[in-house]
Amino acid sequence: MRAEIIAIGDELVTGQRLDTNSRWLAAELGVLGVDVACHTTVADTLEAGVAAFQAAANQARIVVATGGLGPTADDLTRDVLATLAGVPLDLSTVALAAVEARFASRNAPMPESNRRQAMFPRGSRIVANPDGTAPGIDLDVHGAGGPCRIFALPGVPSEMRTMWQATVGPAILAMQPEAATVVQRRIKCFGAGESAIEAMVPGLIARGRDPLVGITAHEATITLRIAARGRNAVACEAKIAPTEAAIRAQLGPLVYGVEDEELEDATLAAVAGAGGTLATVEMATAGRVGALLAQAASRRGPEMDGGFAGGTVLPEDAGHDAVVLAARARREHGATWGLGVGAVRVGPDGRPVVDIVLESEAGASQVSHVLGGGPALAPVRAAKAALDLVRRTLLAGDSMAARPRAVRR
Repeated sequence: MRAEIIAIGDELVTGQRLDTNSRWLAAELGVLGVDVACHTTVADTLEAGVAAFQAAANQARIVVATGGLGPTADDLTRDVLATLAGVPLDLSTVALAAVEARFASRNAPMPESNRRQAMFPRGSRIVANPDGTAPGIDLDVHGAGGPCRIFALPGVPSEMRTMWQATVGPAILAMQPEAATVVQRRIKCFGAGESAIEAMVPGLIARGRDPLVGITAHEATITLRIAARGRNAVACEAKIAPTEAAIRAQLGPLVYGVEDEELEDATLAAVAGAGGTLATVEMATAGRVGALLAQAASRRGPEMDGGFAGGTVLPEDAGHDAVVLAARARREHGATWGLGVGAVRVGPDGRPVVDIVLESEAGASQVSHVLGGGPALAPVRAAKAALDLVRRTLLAGDSMAARPRAVRR
């Protein structure tokens, strides 16, 4: 089946806000075996909206739209769909009760304008929104190419995703000629870029493959998502297993976890597994490493061994190198391993570099991390590089011989 995605909002058309919804929806539709042929961004006007939906309905079996379901005068998606279908808007008492209940739960009066959010094109179905006041619309129309089903969802990403997972995704799956179970597996990686990882698993990330493998990047973490469709969960898992094994074999230590596991979780698990504790002193990363480790420790819970002994943050003009910082971390916190993140310096090729050192009684390991990704992303990547040094060193059983080794990434 073919689908099109429509993002609605003047703020998207003018570039004031980035459209992340369409990218997310395209990936989800791909998992369901639906080909996405087009993304459209349209302004908040009745004429533009009708034209965009009519064009999409003429070419696609499924249209998924986000935005324009709020209570204000420029929220016109419900009016657009009613015009497209040639039907009036009717007030849904069920939807109105849900909107009123949202305000009542906050002990706040409902503005009269919010009644608009309970108006639906006649014959459409309600997509419940458990997290907000804007229910979605599920509407059948007839385009030039035949029947088309339109799903209109709020623009708020968290609300849209909840509604997709609870209602829209299952509805689209049921539309398949042979409705099937879909099982997904996410493999998390760090230490190489998206294109480099894709090159390491040739043939796995190919359009039309079964199971499908997609790749995404977020703050230098690479996620490979395997999605299999089959008669049941057992059949799907049987498809996923050899693909996951191939990914792990090709990527080796680049793989640090699965599903929702973050790099700091894997690092702290390596520390606990090695039977010791880790402390940090940071300059360039401004406490990000310690904060991530503290979060991971809280997720592990009090019933599990800690592993993170504590951290210290120093200004970048403190004048200490990473070797001194690592020793100080271990000494001040009585830890087995000390992790030091130095200040930003200029590397041999003129690019900014941060030195990262992991020290124990046996010696030290070091990486020189080249900062990249812009001022907002660079410290995050450096913090993850520090975590990854700890993870890889401890999992390898490295004795950290007394002479540090320098590695550029």
